[in-house]
Amino acid sequence: MSNNSIPNEQTSASLTEAKRILTGIKPTGIPHLGNYVGAIRPAIESIQNSDHEAFFFLADYHGIIGCYDPAIIHESTKVIAATWIACGLDPERVTFYRQSDVPEIPELAWILNCSCAKGLMNRAHAYKASVDINMEKADVDPDQGVTMGLFGYPVLMAADILMFNATHVPVGRDQIQHIEMARDIAGTFNHRYKTLFTLPSAVVDNDIPLLTGLDGRKMSKSYSNTIPLFGEPNSQVSSEKQMHKAIMKIVTNSQLPDEPKDPDDSALFEIYKAFATPEEIADMRAQYAAGIGWGDAKQALFDKINTEIAPFRARYEELMANPKELEEILQMGAEKARRHSRKQLDKTRRAIGIRPLAKIK
Repeated sequence: MSNNSIPNEQTSASLTEAKRILTGIKPTGIPHLGNYVGAIRPAIESIQNSDHEAFFFLADYHGIIGCYDPAIIHESTKVIAATWIACGLDPERVTFYRQSDVPEIPELAWILNCSCAKGLMNRAHAYKASVDINMEKADVDPDQGVTMGLFGYPVLMAADILMFNATHVPVGRDQIQHIEMARDIAGTFNHRYKTLFTLPSAVVDNDIPLLTGLDGRKMSKSYSNTIPLFGEPNSQVSSEKQMHKAIMKIVTNSQLPDEPKDPDDSALFEIYKAFATPEEIADMRAQYAAGIGWGDAKQALFDKINTEIAPFRARYEELMANPKELEEILQMGAEKARRHSRKQLDKTRRAIGIRPLAKIK
């Protein structure tokens, strides 16, 4: 699909000028290789050697919409924070914070709720999908199982974005609707009260690969087919060994060694391409044509991935063993974020008429 077919969508090339970028990470699982290739690595690379102002946050309020296990939310927050920092996110360079540490965000969400049309929320993909599932069942209310969090989370997402007047929000194509909704919500508020909010643009990088998982489907925690980036926490097995074991489980066909193999029909080769140089890819393609054995192909994949990930492990393990340092980093980020959010919320409150009745000496 061309860029012109989606209003306000931007490609990564449009980030050549200094912009304010915002990225949210939902803490509901353990980061895997697909997260690293699809989100972590490109996000960190996008702000290196640039003048972009960047906000990265752990979206824990979004996490509780579908996850009701407090232990998962807590542990995932710790793991994801440690992962991003270990992989090169510089908390001095960006504003890295936990959503729940910025109380102005949910307050802004309520204010935006009061000028957001319900009909707009009716069209949200996640809500419609839940209703469609219920409609296929007999004698079931269309809204069964739908919480107000699920129904209204696009407004909270809009508050995340508009609070900091983010200009560019990197997303996958399935998230473009949310950015369009944020624009609609901001436009309604700006028209009704005062122009306070910047209309954000979705940034979609069509060159970022979507990795295949262990079973041949898209790598996703929903399918339990992921390759953990740093392994399962609290495991007695090292994260390096966990990664090696997972890669050795990737499903292949029954072709024997020395039989020519089609690299374009191989999940192993697809993942390899996400970590290799063009020269290495060409060489591996030749090895497939020459009949490389699947065991050797898996070992080559592990070696290539491990070369990139291994340098991050020591820092990750250090942070996981020292949650106090992680908490201090997040609190530092929260204070930086609140320097913006306090001012923005004050302007918003005054715009809607919530302001002091008189000056008090």
